[in-house]
Amino acid sequence: MTATLERNTKFDVSLALEQIHLPSADWIGLREVQETSITRYVRDRLPQSNGRSTSHGVMIEVLADGQFGYASTNHLDFANLQVTAERAYQQAKAASKWAIHRFTSAQRPKAIGQYISPFLKPSGAIAPKEINDLLIEICDTLKVSDKIVKTSAYAVITEIETRFVSSNGSNIYQKFLVVATDYAATAQDGAIIQRRGDNGQLARCNQIGMEVFERDAILARAKVVGEQAVELLTAAECPTATTNLVLAPDQMLLQIHESIGHPLEIDRILGDERNYAGGSFVKLSDFGKMQYGSPLMNVTFDPTMAGEFASYGFDDVGIPATKEYLIKEGKLLRGLGSAESQVRSGIDGVANSRATSWNRPAIDRMANINLEADEHSFESIIADIEHGVYMESNRSWSIDDYRNKFQFGCEYAKLIENGKLTKTLRNPNYRGITNQFWSNLAKIGDRHTVEAYGSPFCGKGEPNQVIRVGHASPVCLFRNIEVFGGAS
Repeated sequence: MTATLERNTKFDVSLALEQIHLPSADWIGLREVQETSITRYVRDRLPQSNGRSTSHGVMIEVLADGQFGYASTNHLDFANLQVTAERAYQQAKAASKWAIHRFTSAQRPKAIGQYISPFLKPSGAIAPKEINDLLIEICDTLKVSDKIVKTSAYAVITEIETRFVSSNGSNIYQKFLVVATDYAATAQDGAIIQRRGDNGQLARCNQIGMEVFERDAILARAKVVGEQAVELLTAAECPTATTNLVLAPDQMLLQIHESIGHPLEIDRILGDERNYAGGSFVKLSDFGKMQYGSPLMNVTFDPTMAGEFASYGFDDVGIPATKEYLIKEGKLLRGLGSAESQVRSGIDGVANSRATSWNRPAIDRMANINLEADEHSFESIIADIEHGVYMESNRSWSIDDYRNKFQFGCEYAKLIENGKLTKTLRNPNYRGITNQFWSNLAKIGDRHTVEAYGSPFCGKGEPNQVIRVGHASPVCLFRNIEVFGGAS
């Protein structure tokens, strides 16, 4: 990292905490969030959006009578903060009459530290005109043929600055610089329409600086995206078969997210999300016992991975982030449960109490959920397959409320015949049931096949919260999987 980012000095959240007077509260926490997001979108060479948004406010959390109460404000004068704190206190008192579990300050231990995203070039290193010009050039590069009927280039650059302080001495500063991009081409020949993107819609997102906009590398990728969109127009439909399936890391992103991440969220298992985001096929009694998948399967919760989209030093209630195994050698060990969910469920969890911004309380969320690498090269995995399908880049997804039965579609595929990638296939899809699917995991790629992707838009909670998640994975081979094409 060649530079540091200065935090806002106009508002002092530590001084604000000192000014709040709630003598009957057992604990008080203030989480200040300041976020600036810049959006650049170009379609068919024409700029569509050059937006900039800012948000700055404070969430106040109060523990009283065994319950946490919450209230937030973006009016950051001391008088209004006192009123907001009193609202949070009254909410906690009201909730205590209907408590299903009582909490203590042990769920909010003292923590001190800081975290800053790694980057080489800060957000101001490239002028807005340079970014717009590059996005226009990307559109030009994507249009490799008259059959390309739409091109788009999209970039979102976001800086988030947070400070968390508490009445028991917590003082945490975190600064995030995150960039998400999406470059795509749509090709058409009569009634056949195919879209090809840069590893899937907004999947290319990381904690990184402006070095991500390296012109030559981006234009080289854009040219391939355009060529593959045209290639798909004359490709054969994906066959319907039960066969070997090899998934690229950019599709493993979705597979991990939907069939591991969401079902392991403890608040879902406890029923808190059933009204909106759904439940889970996993039961509390399954932890430490369930064989979730193949013995090759090792899945970690790892917010410490440098540069991954959802890395952080502390969650949004101040719990230090550590790498933990959720699944080891196929056995389910640990859930995605925050400090409150852990004490409610009796299940070991992780530092994953996260909020979308200052105006939402933190809830159980994914962060970086990663599949650990094994020892097989991509070439050796393909060479060992007599017949199968290789798929890249998520296009569509459908999974039931309990995250059990699913059907996913991809943008691009290749037939595997006698140990080689042969014909291109369009409209590739596959379906499965979570435990059965992961039990069919037969080979995992080595560290050279690992790629990290993510999503800026994982939704959950009432009121709704969208949050950033990251998933790193090698290439993976699954046996006996149902695949099918768009004509099925």
